[in-house]
Amino acid sequence: MYFSDYFNVSEEVLESYGALNISLINDLPLFIDPFLLFNSKKEEYQKLHKDIISYVVFLRNKSLCTNVNSGLLKSWYNFPEVKQNWLGFSLNGNSGRGLGNDFAKTLNHNFSTVLSDFGEEKETHSHLEKLCLFKDGVGRDSISDFTTNLIKEFLLEYTETFAKQYIDKKFCKNYAINKVSFNYETESWNSKSYYLPSFNGDYVLLTPMDILTKDDTWINKDSMYHEFDAIIFSMENEQLRAQLNNYFRKLLPKNAKQKDINYAKTRTIYDFPEFIPAYIKYKEENGEKATAISSQKVTKVKKQCIEGVRRFQSLLSEQIDFYKEANDSYEESLRRVNYLKQVIENNDGYKLFYDNRKQVVGTEKDLQLLFRLVWFGTEYSVDSEVNNGRGPVDYKISKGASHSTLIEFKLASNAKLKQNLEHQVEVYKKANQSKNSIKVILYFNREEKRKVEKILKDLKIETVENIILIDASLQTKASASNVRDRSEY
Repeated sequence: MYFSDYFNVSEEVLESYGALNISLINDLPLFIDPFLLFNSKKEEYQKLHKDIISYVVFLRNKSLCTNVNSGLLKSWYNFPEVKQNWLGFSLNGNSGRGLGNDFAKTLNHNFSTVLSDFGEEKETHSHLEKLCLFKDGVGRDSISDFTTNLIKEFLLEYTETFAKQYIDKKFCKNYAINKVSFNYETESWNSKSYYLPSFNGDYVLLTPMDILTKDDTWINKDSMYHEFDAIIFSMENEQLRAQLNNYFRKLLPKNAKQKDINYAKTRTIYDFPEFIPAYIKYKEENGEKATAISSQKVTKVKKQCIEGVRRFQSLLSEQIDFYKEANDSYEESLRRVNYLKQVIENNDGYKLFYDNRKQVVGTEKDLQLLFRLVWFGTEYSVDSEVNNGRGPVDYKISKGASHSTLIEFKLASNAKLKQNLEHQVEVYKKANQSKNSIKVILYFNREEKRKVEKILKDLKIETVENIILIDASLQTKASASNVRDRSEY
């Protein structure tokens, strides 16, 4: 399930090398933040950041000096997602969209407008994340994919070195990799061959933990808005501070609501070009926080998504007959959902949602990911985010075209839960239709349980077998576990 398991390498060796022990079933919710390269004390990382900026400056110069045709856009801007590092967030495997034409066109256009000075900033250093501060079309995922592609040569060498030193040769192969390094003389990308770990016919990449983060890059649009006041306060120019504050307050109506405040911030940022460099300088000056916060986030992901899921997997494996499958997708799906319910409610599986008795996991995607684990090694096709004509569903379980079952996961706290259930009441009431649909609802306390039970009763579907409630609350579990070591929670 994890790199260390499949390639027979100890976790201590990986930890010592500095690499993340990635999952080989699903992406882990982490990505590379280019600011961590910039802010690192390691010269190797600092050089990587300079190389990234050099390539973006090359793109900017070409955009300003020539009319970049569609062929060159694809060659210089379009990159596939580097799925082989198993990072990001995919509920089914490790595939993503990568950087396509929309990214290329948006970035190329921005170079002639708001990014015309990229690489020549006077008050701050250059940062790739600046691309996502101005307009939609270049977001966190784009920055992450772009960064990973531009440092791919480093990741390949980093992994190859580890493979030659620690992995049995039976697990490795030579791979010819496209777009490894850029030749500024020919203005084209070079390919190169590497000796790499091999899994399911593809190579695997390791990534150093100290360049990873979760949620968002250190420099990002949300933090620019959230830290608006602090950024203005940090400006050394007293007159500029006064002008910004005056303009911002002038834009606010009486009894301003949040949308009015956001609009005023947006207008102020766009009407005062000095704000962006002030924001970037503010983030640079607080760079040590980026390193500390990212380290904490990576540690939390390791604890939840590696250590916690590993314990959860061992609970799933305790049932000897679990992997004997029924021939009907509905019966098999129902069996596995109920087994997931059993593990969470009665076999300490609920602990995965908590850290020191504080709820740290609890989204619908978290539950979907756990459900994916109970299908490990199955002969059934387990597809996520399938659109059946009425909108996407979380999972479609099938074996051939003859029969399939759709499964959705909801949290009891979901504000639209009743509305969602109402749309499918008739499906649940008719046995012949309900055989291809299952709804799973997770609750974390008694209040949420009562809410769900009332909704089901109001809709007269409280007894149907294909609506399954899962109790992940501490309120009942903890009281039944008083004799246990509380350090487990």
